Amino acid sequence: MLALQRTTHLTLHALSIALADLNLTAAEINALANLADSGALNVSQLSAGTGIKASTLTNVLDRLERRGYLTRELDAADRRSFRLVLTELGTAVAARVTDAVGDLEGRALGTLSATQIAGFHAVITALQEAS
Repeated sequence: MLALQRTTHLTLHALSIALADLNLTAAEINALANLADSGALNVSQLSAGTGIKASTLTNVLDRLERRGYLTRELDAADRRSFRLVLTELGTAVAARVTDAVGDLEGRALGTLSATQIAGFHAVITALQEAS
């Protein structure tokens, strides 16, 4: 588990360097990547996807909203909650995040076999399910 924690920090550091001109925190990168991947989500869904507590996520979302990257829209299906929607600018920034993640993943996994990658995904899935 310590190796996974170390790797997480190194990965976040590499992404921060790749996206330095955007001045994003690791939590902001995580939120944007998840919104780019899943589309509009409510806070609970984004919390589950990012692994960030909803109470902590609120500050992250406030910063992203102030920067013009997302808006909160009333959820038509549940008028007690909001959907988080990327703006045009947010979509462009999220695309940069997604590209940086993809580049890092390609460099990291490019030399591995399909069997090794499948094993990696199996371990990640097991850890997620155990949490």
